[in-house]
Amino acid sequence: MSPSPDFTQMWRDLEPLGRSSASGGYFRQPFTSAEREAASWFLEQCRDRGLDVTADEYGNVVAWWRPENASGAGVLTGSHLDSVLDGGAYDGPLGVVSALAAVDVLRDRGFTPARPIGVSVFVEEEGSRFGLACLGSRLLTGATTVEQARDLRDRDGVFFVDAVAEAELPAGAGRLRWADLREQVACFVELHVEQGRDLVDRDAPVGVASAIWPHGRYRFDFGGEANHAGTTRMEDRHDPMLTYAMTVLAANKQARLSGQRATFGRVDVHPNGTNAVPSRVTAWLDARAESEEHLAALVAEVERLARERAGLDGTSVVLTPESVSPEVAFDADLAKRIAGADGWPVIPTMAGHDAGILSAAGLPTAMLFVRNPTGISHSPAEHAETGDCLAGVEALAATLERLAS
Repeated sequence: MSPSPDFTQMWRDLEPLGRSSASGGYFRQPFTSAEREAASWFLEQCRDRGLDVTADEYGNVVAWWRPENASGAGVLTGSHLDSVLDGGAYDGPLGVVSALAAVDVLRDRGFTPARPIGVSVFVEEEGSRFGLACLGSRLLTGATTVEQARDLRDRDGVFFVDAVAEAELPAGAGRLRWADLREQVACFVELHVEQGRDLVDRDAPVGVASAIWPHGRYRFDFGGEANHAGTTRMEDRHDPMLTYAMTVLAANKQARLSGQRATFGRVDVHPNGTNAVPSRVTAWLDARAESEEHLAALVAEVERLARERAGLDGTSVVLTPESVSPEVAFDADLAKRIAGADGWPVIPTMAGHDAGILSAAGLPTAMLFVRNPTGISHSPAEHAETGDCLAGVEALAATLERLAS
């Protein structure tokens, strides 16, 4: 039986929310109007399906399909609705829409789960506003404490706790607690667009995750001496921009040599004047590697080269790890059970996900990937073909049926 047409309609309804008319990309940062509108859309979809909505005090939501005779530990699925700055349509929302569509498919088939099925939405998965990826799931599981979250602020100086206080959270927010959820859930399955080309190379529309590479975000503070761009001789400068620039090149070279990933994607310059040598440059490194040892070695080498260059430039370097996530090995038995029946390939991912946080908290976890024809992600060009999306809905529905029977 083909998937319910509800997927296509839901996708059309969600697609315009937070989309830039200039770039075509998405700006759904947590607790902004676009993200809250998307969250309201989700709650409306849950009400239309008669799902029982629970939420915590940060806006994480789990909506339950609990038929009368369903009992025992259930199956949780879902993803997130927030985006990176100028991001793509599929990263996160595909998992949410597919989860709702999978419930529709099972109901259309007359399937009644013996165990409850939950559909979740986690807040601030991307870390695009408050700088810490998977913040919602970290707070829910206790991986990040309330005290640590109080110090988080966005680029405009707004504190996370203030943004939450001003947001319109679902009615009854506070009912969702990790201790309760951990007892209510036997496993979590997150569907996500693939952020790479592995499935393209395998000519497969759907895959299953084996592991998440260890990764981290590191802040580099380069200090120097502000001065006049015209009157200061080149040999008299203490320019932190030079140290930063050479560090970027060093990170690129070291990552290429070792087969890992290193990206400086954000930079802040002070005083940021065209005709002034800057006094300070702050830049953020995103580093990912095939093992925790490789990650530590990559970052250490980038730091060593940065300090070496700073010695030549008469500048300073301070490295601060802002978040570091260890390798996540998904439940192998669960992955085998999901992939085995349909022969879906099992592949690793270099991107972080809420599934990784839940796995680290002790919940058996798996992921399904939907083919991305170009591999481009975190960009307006991110894409998945409708036929592959529907294949993903079918795969998720089949998975939920197996796990909730």
